[in-house]
Amino acid sequence: MVCDQDIGVRIVNPRCSASVSFVRFFNLLRLSKDISTDLAYFSNVEAACFGVLKRPDRSNSWPKFDSRKRAAMFGLTALELARIQFGFTVSFHIVFPAITIGLASYLAVLEGLWLWTKDTVYRDLYHFWSKIFAVNFAMGVVSGLVMAYQFGTNWSYFSAFAGSITGPLLTYEVLTAFFLEAGFLGVALFGWNKVGPGLHFFASIMVASGTLISAGWIVASNSWMHTPQGFDIVSGRVVPVDWLKVIFNPSYPYRLAHMVVAAYLATALFVGASGAWHLLKRRHSRATRTMMSMAMWMVLVVAPLQIAIGDALGLNTLKHQPAKIAAVEGHWESKPGESIPLILFGWPDMAAETTRYAVEIPYLGSLILTHDWNGRIPGLKEFAPEDRPNSTIVFWSFRIMVGLGMLMLLLGVWSLWLRSRQRLFGSKLFLRFVVMMGPSGLIAILTGWYTTEIGRQPWVVYGVMRTKDAVSNHSALALSVTLIVILVMYFAIFGTGMSYMLKLVVKGPEEHGPEDAPDESDGQNRRPARPLSAVPESFNPGVG
Repeated sequence: MVCDQDIGVRIVNPRCSASVSFVRFFNLLRLSKDISTDLAYFSNVEAACFGVLKRPDRSNSWPKFDSRKRAAMFGLTALELARIQFGFTVSFHIVFPAITIGLASYLAVLEGLWLWTKDTVYRDLYHFWSKIFAVNFAMGVVSGLVMAYQFGTNWSYFSAFAGSITGPLLTYEVLTAFFLEAGFLGVALFGWNKVGPGLHFFASIMVASGTLISAGWIVASNSWMHTPQGFDIVSGRVVPVDWLKVIFNPSYPYRLAHMVVAAYLATALFVGASGAWHLLKRRHSRATRTMMSMAMWMVLVVAPLQIAIGDALGLNTLKHQPAKIAAVEGHWESKPGESIPLILFGWPDMAAETTRYAVEIPYLGSLILTHDWNGRIPGLKEFAPEDRPNSTIVFWSFRIMVGLGMLMLLLGVWSLWLRSRQRLFGSKLFLRFVVMMGPSGLIAILTGWYTTEIGRQPWVVYGVMRTKDAVSNHSALALSVTLIVILVMYFAIFGTGMSYMLKLVVKGPEEHGPEDAPDESDGQNRRPARPLSAVPESFNPGVG
């Protein structure tokens, strides 16, 4: 196996004194393609005990994906269907943790302001957004389970190869973050009238901390796949040798900051759009104005911060994944002594190895990508064709993300200008723009994630394992059927959940006086059962 020398990978081949008959028994079973997937976990045990497997068709090699499987759906191969299936499930899942991270911190801030100022508007907003948080949290947990199972079903060879690193990292996430969230979530959702204010505030902080810790472990696992270090390869399997290097890999701090800030920005836009919608409906309550104002302050501060973090991440990516940057920029060839133009728009043609209809700004590409007016980056032609990401996709996904980021920055500056003229809540044009920008944070997260993950191709662990070698040996027909089932079920289940969550948003916050207790139908006063119990069983969305 050949690896980049910068990664510091060593190949070790220890001997094993296993029973030959036992090894042959498992190898004979693995020759049957009908049960190869069912034996994926047994093969993991076998490899751990007996070292590299020997097969008649490929000696001492890791099992490979059968590229000869015929396409069965829209001309797509089994590998492409497996990638689409995982991409679809992760796309659905990622929006829920993003909102969970942002709302958990927002709830902690609201409760802190309530305890500090005793202003009931913060208490009312806490009760309102805690219901939406409960629905969102429940959908995030359910969608995450499906995604986790796919590692074993569709990507069993990746799990067997790199599971010794990704498995513990995800386990640490469960043992620390998820248990922390689960332990204090019940107090936060149901304990407002059952525990003291200090303990309840502590529970809210713990839930918010749990979401951030969870993001840390998940991003550590994903970042290691982009910039792997701190491991050896023993008998064809990854073995961690330095957990600090594994976790704090070169791209980890940039990706973690980028993801957390993106979650805060997406949540601020979501909250702001909710407030703007109610203002357009002439519901000028204090709660509506307060959440709108808080959201716009957050956008103003966080949008430029996210742009700066993205720039730092870009420099890091150029150092460790130059092919991705070349694909994102649609840059095919660097000529000696020439600077790199910034291609605003165009159509990268992978077959012709050129970007058609390019609209360029001279020198600006070098300045942005390298912070040097005459800086140079490798072109895609400097990489073998089989090692190039799909420039057509990442070129446009990146520009959608950046374009939305610029609109977010404009939104923040516009809000500041209107606030200085005391027109923040009165400009209908601005309020309509805020409502339109409501989903933009989540769209930016998705397009940014597409850029990152598609730009890593053809590697699943960059420079170490190719994606085609990571996928389970399923037929295209099986993956087609499961993809259709997942599409139908996801749109039915999560479509219903998101519709219900939006109905809660449409209802809007209810205001109470200093001595008023929440209505008995409120989830805070019901017996704890599950996160969704924090939501009223019924309501009229037209009231509010």
